[in-house]
Amino acid sequence: MQATDLMPPAPRRPAWRERLALYLDLIRWDRPAGWLLLLWPTLSALWLAAGGWPGWHLLIVFVAGTILMRSAGCCVNDVADRDFDRHVKRTAQRPVTSGRIGTREALAVGAALALVAFALVLTTHPAAVAWSFAALAVAVFYPYTKRFFAMPQAVLGVAFSFGIPMAFAAVRGEVPVLAWGLLLANAFWVLAYDTEYAMVDRDDDLRIGIRTSAITLGRWDVAAVLAFYALHLLLWTALVWPHAGGPWFAAGVVAAAAQVLWHARLIRERTREGCFRAFRLNHWLGAALFAGLALQLALG
Repeated sequence: MQATDLMPPAPRRPAWRERLALYLDLIRWDRPAGWLLLLWPTLSALWLAAGGWPGWHLLIVFVAGTILMRSAGCCVNDVADRDFDRHVKRTAQRPVTSGRIGTREALAVGAALALVAFALVLTTHPAAVAWSFAALAVAVFYPYTKRFFAMPQAVLGVAFSFGIPMAFAAVRGEVPVLAWGLLLANAFWVLAYDTEYAMVDRDDDLRIGIRTSAITLGRWDVAAVLAFYALHLLLWTALVWPHAGGPWFAAGVVAAAAQVLWHARLIRERTREGCFRAFRLNHWLGAALFAGLALQLALG
């Protein structure tokens, strides 16, 4: 008999804790890069719409709302992609795909999170409330575009940029042309980093028949990613400069451009590790642009 035979079994976690752990895995709680990618352009729009500090109320609404809606989107995405994800090594163990959470349960979690986010939006301007329905529709529609659209990342670009017009609506009660221009500029950034993400799974996606920008672009994928980055920075800078141009904002743009050059090195060989690292660290590009904008509006 070994000493380990005399030891009592390790206590099992309570059922509610195991369920909570599954829900946190479902919404990617341990992977904040996803909601940070949404947060930085939304905060930039919030600061730009307000001409500086927007106040604690709107800041809390949009930070919490961004996290909640990204989490709800994960629930919908995993249900929509469950038949594809089981054939991809990186996603095969997701809670819905592996059967540890049922589709109805996952959708119920997503609906609950979306309702909390909607309750937060109700405390802002009615224009923001109205636009929130369009934002939800695009977010729900996106996962299914992988079945018929050659570049579903373009739809994701709209979904991940909708915080921009909503921020303007919450502050000003309207969505000016500037907001839509910023949405377009940000959509090019989403195209860049989500193509990097798609490059990670290209072999699996080709095998199972899913459509992505990495497959559509083929051998031009790296060049296209860099072009998307360039269009994003050029459009974003051109649109923001008349309202917050100056040395601080310029420094933010330079810092973002330096990261693009770094990402070019990471993805040039198209390795899974390099492409995934480039995607995972992309939120620092958005953080640089927001920091430059916020400092420029605060310090002049």
